[in-house]
Amino acid sequence: MARGALPLIAAFVVAGLVIGPVAAVLWRGGGFTALSPADLDALRFTVWQAIWSAAISVALAVPVARALARRSFPGRSALISVMGAPFILPVIVAVLGLLAVFGGNGVLNLLLAPLGVPKLDIYGAHGVILAHVFFNLPLAVRLILQGWLAIPSERFRVAASLGAPVFRLLEWPMLRRIVPGAFAVIFVICLGSFAVALTLGGGPRATTVELAIYQAFKFDFDLGKAASLAVVQLVLGLGAGAVALLLARGDMLGAGLDRVVQRWDGSRLLDALWIGAAALFLLAPLSAILLAGLPGLDDLPASIWPAALRSLAISLGAVVLTTALALPLATRAGEAASLLGISVSGLVLGTGLFVIAQPFVRPSSIALPVTLLVNVLMALPFVLRILRPGVEAVQTDFARLSASLGLSGWALWRIVYLPRLRRPMGFAAGLTGALAMGDLGVITLFSRPGEGTLPLAMYRLMGAYQMQAAYGAALLLVTLSLAVFWVFDRGGRVDADAG
Repeated sequence: MARGALPLIAAFVVAGLVIGPVAAVLWRGGGFTALSPADLDALRFTVWQAIWSAAISVALAVPVARALARRSFPGRSALISVMGAPFILPVIVAVLGLLAVFGGNGVLNLLLAPLGVPKLDIYGAHGVILAHVFFNLPLAVRLILQGWLAIPSERFRVAASLGAPVFRLLEWPMLRRIVPGAFAVIFVICLGSFAVALTLGGGPRATTVELAIYQAFKFDFDLGKAASLAVVQLVLGLGAGAVALLLARGDMLGAGLDRVVQRWDGSRLLDALWIGAAALFLLAPLSAILLAGLPGLDDLPASIWPAALRSLAISLGAVVLTTALALPLATRAGEAASLLGISVSGLVLGTGLFVIAQPFVRPSSIALPVTLLVNVLMALPFVLRILRPGVEAVQTDFARLSASLGLSGWALWRIVYLPRLRRPMGFAAGLTGALAMGDLGVITLFSRPGEGTLPLAMYRLMGAYQMQAAYGAALLLVTLSLAVFWVFDRGGRVDADAG
């Protein structure tokens, strides 16, 4: 599969879909423009918040992953799965959940009010970092937990019999290998922050590069500035993405997390506190959305249901296109090419595609297809991180046998690859569908009235201070997102071993 022209063609398609739109915006904007002091401030804040978000996520994930790795208790597997929900949760929904817990009228402020403690304000830089930790802590936990569970149990038994220091001999070398990659992956994700900064930034002092690009489009229509910021963001993202690709190990959010190595060290109470605190932090906003969303279902406007169908269509379309691109790209070079998609602004990608299409069609009429395509490019790096290890394993194990049997083309895929890739393909499809379902990006710029997606409809309800209806829309959105993820992930696991 890795041989021949198909992977090269797929890589050129991805590169063209990224570089072409950026070049189109740059050309339409008259070339590069000098960045203003406000733009430089946005750049500094973007890097600063990405560093802190990644550092805090990883620092908190280490003790949580360690506690999960050495403690067995009823419901452990289910807890690990549910704790991973924020990563696939629509950003705008998670923000609404965080507001319900940490906002001015949130649960935490209501509990602190009788104690005379001043109200906590979630808006600003600290709110942006809090939201990013909420999203990325589960990812960090899963990546580091895989490292812990990859240590052979025999080594722990030998260390126990010798009375050797476990952390220095076994755990620290693993952390030195896993943590830098986890940090780099989360740093790249946080560089492209848009919806979080849009809703929680609280003003110019907490503006990210992606939000500055949005403002250049939406309010100034300064394409030159938008393209210049996009190129800076692309350079930053590619640099950090290359580091993440070199350092990351294992499948992104992969499976195989049920085994627990029997340990004799550490405090059971301390481990329970870490697990409980992480679960409370991650699950409280989800519970708040559920409680506030149920009454809000009655207040949903009729326009919500067509918006939900449009989001579902984008989600399913993204699954099909991303899978079709990812399978031939599942090589190291292909994964490197896919980094272009996550490294550049989705808003610039969308606008560039509109600029290219403008001589032929009315831009507003292709808002949904462009949103779909941008989601495909954004999801590719995650999908390839999931699929590539399995593809390379199949190639290593079955390449000679397949060649000796004369298997090629569709027969090779049907008999050899697909049966052995069902699990990672199902998980990757579920992740792609859930992320596309909750995207709030390009559609905010070019959607015509009455033709938006469910996240956009929810954002407009929030802007109109119809919070009850917004919580109802949030509950509908999270239900659909988790349902899409579950259907594909479950479909990949059913009878997977039979192949």
